Amino acid sequence: MAVLQKEQNQLLSKVPQVTIFFWLIKVLCTTVGETFSDFLSINVGLGLPVTTLVMGVAFVIVLYIQFKSSKYNPFIYWLTVVLISVFGTLITDNMTDGWGVPLEQSTILFTLLLAVTFLSWYASEKTLSIHSIYTFKREVFYWLTILFTFALGTAVGDLYSEQLGLGYLKTGIIVIVIIACIFVAWKLKLNEILAFWIAYILTRPLGASLGDYLSQSKKNGGLELGATITSVIFLIAILAVILLLSVTKLDLIPRTDGVKSENQHVSVRKVWMQSITTIVILLAVGIGGYSWSNHHLVPNVNSSQTTLSGQLNDFIQTEKNIQNSISSKDWKSAKSGADDLEHNWDKSEPMLRKMDRKAWTQIDGTIDSVLAAVRSKNPDPAKCNSVLTDSLNVLNSSNQ
Repeated sequence: MAVLQKEQNQLLSKVPQVTIFFWLIKVLCTTVGETFSDFLSINVGLGLPVTTLVMGVAFVIVLYIQFKSSKYNPFIYWLTVVLISVFGTLITDNMTDGWGVPLEQSTILFTLLLAVTFLSWYASEKTLSIHSIYTFKREVFYWLTILFTFALGTAVGDLYSEQLGLGYLKTGIIVIVIIACIFVAWKLKLNEILAFWIAYILTRPLGASLGDYLSQSKKNGGLELGATITSVIFLIAILAVILLLSVTKLDLIPRTDGVKSENQHVSVRKVWMQSITTIVILLAVGIGGYSWSNHHLVPNVNSSQTTLSGQLNDFIQTEKNIQNSISSKDWKSAKSGADDLEHNWDKSEPMLRKMDRKAWTQIDGTIDSVLAAVRSKNPDPAKCNSVLTDSLNVLNSSNQ
């Protein structure tokens, strides 16, 4: 009778089977999370706070529909993943760009939140298997875990690709190598649930690096497709795969899988030992990579240089040139100047942030406003001059 009940519950599983299609859509969703948030914030000109509010509301609405659904629906499920990807990205971006929280602290914070969520989930349900998501409580744990994985993946990806200067392509390659190692370890009998969640976390910086590499300008080490085109391409790809799965049902969890997962005997001690060992290795790799990159890739800063005084002349001149181009209605030159401003600012980020993190964060926010205003589809000269004036005031103040 108990087995029958579990079989009935399994028919109501709210998540898909983990196949190659699952990982394909996951990476695509992650890429969209990076590019679509940039599209709304910069290209559309909503700005980071408004974009976060809009996407937060959309995410809550779709998540409510997902919870109300009685079984797995590929369109609702993956739309929820897309939106939680965008929202998770925006949480980290707000902490970094809006509140000035260092990426190192964001990484530690979301790592701890994720660990607490996993421990609470296991203490309550005695399993972390995604094949067992057929109760309200497990679904709450599941989506909370996913939210923190996206926020954590964003922090880790930005930390290595931007702050430490590895770049998008190198960061993506490093993540692929680590995921490949996890795959090999899984083939060598690493616990499948542990392997799944590690890979799930790592696909976030992988997708983000891919998105940035495709969308960013060639000056910034990208292919210059732009956030709009990249988002459209990946959204179409996601829709195509979802349509395929809806027709073929390849991602439905077989009735017996959940029962087998629940009843299969697993050595708890073995799982804990594998988990601790794997986490220690990943921490060693992460901290070691951070220390090496910080020492070899981030320019050395004179210990006596604790402010940005005298370091911002080029940025001030670039913004004045943009202002002059706008005054003469030369929008082509203005947009080209915005590209130069973004490229040089991002290139100088590791050094300037190391000198004065607080001032860097303030300036970064004003430069984002300049880029959004100048690059908008129909730029408003008055708004552009206003944000440029504000940015120049902050730059001049910090440069004294």
